[in-house]
Amino acid sequence: MKNIYAVALVTILFASCKDGKTKTETTTENTMNKTENPLLIESKLPYGAPDFMLIKNEHFKPALQQGIAAQNEAVAKIANNTEPATFDNTILELEKSGTLLQSVQNVFSGLTGAHTNDELQAVQEEMAPKFSELQDGIYLNEKLFKRVKELYAKRDSLVLDPESNKLLETYFEAFEKAGANLSAADKETLKTYNTKLATLINTFNKTLLAANNDGALVFTNKEDLVGLTESQLKSLENKDGKGWKIPLLNTTQQPLLQSLENRATREKIFKASWTRADGSKNDTKTIITQIAELRAKKGALLGFANYAEWSLQGTMAEKPENVFNMFNGLIPAATAKAKNEASEIQKMITKNGEDFTLEAWDWNRYAEMVKKEKYDLDESAIKPYFEVKTVLEKGVFYAAEKLYGITFKERKDIPTYHKDVMVYELFEENGDQLGLFYADYFARPSKRGGAWMSNFVTQSHLYNKKPVIYNVCNYPKPAEGDAALLTYDEVSTMFHEFGHALHGFFANQEYPSLSGTAVARDFVEFPSQFNENWALYPEILKNYALNYKTGEQIPQALIDKIKKAGTFNQGYSLTENLAASNLDMQWHTIAANANVTAANAFEKDALHKTKLDVVSAVPPRYRSTYFAHIFGSGYAAGYYSYLWTEMLHHDAYNWFENNGGLTRENGQRFRDMVISRGNTVDLEAMYKNWRGSDPKIEPMLKARGLK
Repeated sequence: MKNIYAVALVTILFASCKDGKTKTETTTENTMNKTENPLLIESKLPYGAPDFMLIKNEHFKPALQQGIAAQNEAVAKIANNTEPATFDNTILELEKSGTLLQSVQNVFSGLTGAHTNDELQAVQEEMAPKFSELQDGIYLNEKLFKRVKELYAKRDSLVLDPESNKLLETYFEAFEKAGANLSAADKETLKTYNTKLATLINTFNKTLLAANNDGALVFTNKEDLVGLTESQLKSLENKDGKGWKIPLLNTTQQPLLQSLENRATREKIFKASWTRADGSKNDTKTIITQIAELRAKKGALLGFANYAEWSLQGTMAEKPENVFNMFNGLIPAATAKAKNEASEIQKMITKNGEDFTLEAWDWNRYAEMVKKEKYDLDESAIKPYFEVKTVLEKGVFYAAEKLYGITFKERKDIPTYHKDVMVYELFEENGDQLGLFYADYFARPSKRGGAWMSNFVTQSHLYNKKPVIYNVCNYPKPAEGDAALLTYDEVSTMFHEFGHALHGFFANQEYPSLSGTAVARDFVEFPSQFNENWALYPEILKNYALNYKTGEQIPQALIDKIKKAGTFNQGYSLTENLAASNLDMQWHTIAANANVTAANAFEKDALHKTKLDVVSAVPPRYRSTYFAHIFGSGYAAGYYSYLWTEMLHHDAYNWFENNGGLTRENGQRFRDMVISRGNTVDLEAMYKNWRGSDPKIEPMLKARGLK
């Protein structure tokens, strides 16, 4: 997600504009003029989509530099304007000041997240501190803040429309949060902190990508991989023809551990995941402690007890105590359920004729056995019904059509940055154009871990722009000629990320800074999590869950088993999430004078004092050393938001269940009252107005099997 004062945050995503086939010759940036650089001119493609046929690596640095120069010039003009401050000559001009830079950044950060190379990593490293300097030059500019503050003080008499008034308020709050009220000396200190942080975050991301790639394991003995299907083995064949290469996903647990029979192999893969950025040449421990300590100093400089207290301004949670209270309310039930699950799994190990104590690398394999015994549900029986493109077109898109009336058409004439990317044009129910959607689903070494959504073009009535949006995932790519089959968790992820996309597509704002997903961090996950609910809705599921070989619809008996098993392993799932969320808050509530001498010891203590280590076989979903959400992107002191919004999404789905379920009327009401509103209204009031009451936690507890 974006926020209004992070004008130039490109450290979130890292990748390349090329397909990796040829090496682009570099031109001298000083001789490159505007007409030679496709990033500096309006794209001729539909919706202004980036033209990846023309964009090359060498275009980014000069385009970013020109964008920075243009914004600096515009900001100076606003700040030095001798005329009295008005909304038009100050706030509106400020909103327009970064148009060129934002356009370039949207492409740069989007591509660098999905397909990186050395050239673009070098550009990121060089530009990261410059973006920080730009942000500080805007939000620590005394003359500029004076004009904004004058307008804010008399906002009630300005007679602005509601959205313009919200933009004024948002800018004022952003200036204050960024440190506009600090003394001149403190501003200089803050600038130093921000520049160092920008550099460290970039270094973390670059190091972690290398750690993920170097952590991949090669097995040359097929016996080590017993349990994998021939199709899986084929997809893992090493490019040099020697053995099988198992890449690391960004989470602690790795999907193949569920299938592998050889315990030594499971342990080796798990430990490679656990130690990928600890003790190797790609060690991140020093980097993350420096980031955490600098953030703590920044929080103190800005007048707060810690970084989290500063960061949570403007969120629904408001302050760290409320987040910790949520944790404290969930940890006992989550760990108690996880203990029961561990006991069941240990019994299964014994029943299977084996004699060892359950460890983290055993959990998924034997949990799958327990699930099969209790619910007669086997993951391998489900996957043939979840082919990736069918899930997208007949599941994700079909649900959107039933709820919101939108339709789609694949566009093979739109150039992409990688051959695996699919492009679709979306339309309103009446046939009006809605926007372009890019789907990039398969893992590759040049793509950072995880799954995400963002915009190449952001909706805005001010610029008459419709959205161009992309989803990125990291599903294992099948061998050439084999079907791309998903687990149910991967299906759920596809629905989740498209929920973010809908939040962007349904945006209906004048100003890009308030458009779509530009909302509080602990609300932005609500539309996406809510959209997951439709994956198992009978009408939707039966439309997309088709056997990839026969076209046969998934049997009702199998659907019943999936639903029955819905609360299975939820103790594990919730505990690993709470452990990661807790680590985030512990790192970001350290005091400014803290000196974290050992990152691993800090992590161990953080889990112990919150009783999240009581089930040793349940590790955090992310260990600190590879926790990209908090050390490499914008979720610092914000990972809790996934749990925070989980309560909202279950409560919202409960409303749908009680009001007729999947209907166009319900979908339109939800679109009009919630996901089309962007950041133009108070989020809590907006939700309550739609729901008719405050959200309740009971539906979440029921869904998790905790009630």
